[in-house]
Amino acid sequence: MATEGAAYPVTFDVDYPEQQSRWLTLFRLILAIPLYIPASIINGALGSIGQFAFVTILFRKKYPRWAFDFLAVGYRYYYGALAYLLLLRDEYGPFDDIDTVRVDFEYPEKLNRWLPLVKWLLAIPHYIVLLVLWIVYSIVLFIAWLAILITGKHPRPLFDFGVAVNRWGLRVTAYSTALTTDRYPPFSFR
Repeated sequence: MATEGAAYPVTFDVDYPEQQSRWLTLFRLILAIPLYIPASIINGALGSIGQFAFVTILFRKKYPRWAFDFLAVGYRYYYGALAYLLLLRDEYGPFDDIDTVRVDFEYPEKLNRWLPLVKWLLAIPHYIVLLVLWIVYSIVLFIAWLAILITGKHPRPLFDFGVAVNRWGLRVTAYSTALTTDRYPPFSFR
């Protein structure tokens, strides 16, 4: 299953930071507000692009290239902001081309015309698993926050868990709502 996940057409990865700022971590929620407001607006626009893509896939079996490019850039910004908010990186936002947070989408040349009608239904098992994982991740995130405040380091297993949960969520989103792939997301952290 690991090779299946590695070859998935949507990838998300974050470089592990050796040290993190205790002060930035302490005030992260406050500092993230100016970054997360535009990220939330962009996330709403991405939903509209997914709805537009639904119609074009239904009639043309193809994702419009300009919409796909907008979607890919939007998700790069959104997940860059999320990486900051979720203590994965200390760099303030995805305003520049930061190589430490990578979100990549493979452009689909041809998509199944009818699959977008049921993708949301097929993704329900993933949503259930992700709900449980996000509940666990909220506890893990609090423990990581304390660890960074005390040691200045994000514990590697907690960091890897956070990246894996976000990767899984992005893949399910790409499949079920962004509609960028017809390949069912793997039940895998890789």
